[in-house]
Amino acid sequence: MVKNLMIIFSIAVLCLSLAFAQTTSDKKSEAIALVEKAVAFVNEHGREKGFAEMNKPGGQFDKGEIYVFVLDLKGFMAAQPKNPKAVGEYLLDKPDTKGKLFRKEIIEKAKTEGSGWVDYFYRNPKTGKEEDKTTYLKRFVDLVICCGVYR
Repeated sequence: MVKNLMIIFSIAVLCLSLAFAQTTSDKKSEAIALVEKAVAFVNEHGREKGFAEMNKPGGQFDKGEIYVFVLDLKGFMAAQPKNPKAVGEYLLDKPDTKGKLFRKEIIEKAKTEGSGWVDYFYRNPKTGKEEDKTTYLKRFVDLVICCGVYR
């Protein structure tokens, strides 16, 4: 009887783990797609219109806790729908709450690899809590277009 309960418990844990992994995978795919959409939008409509759209809360690049933000290669925020005060601000030397200079890592990865993922700790706009976040980035000329997911 105990052995059967342990087997059932193990299967339940495995199923929950797979469900969580799938959810995270789906969110990461959504982040990549949103970045690609943002790159295409800026390429088609230009920076001014692109940044205006990306700065718009609830716009097509703001899906709640998944949203696009843009840095230039010098470390200035060009677009951010959740924190409009950050737009135009130099953020390269501003760490997350655990001391990681994640924006510096984002820009370095953009310069050396062109795209990729960076992990850090950030306030989730949906929950209001500091959470682990991973952000997909893609370099576009002298910009880094990003979208992250909370884990």
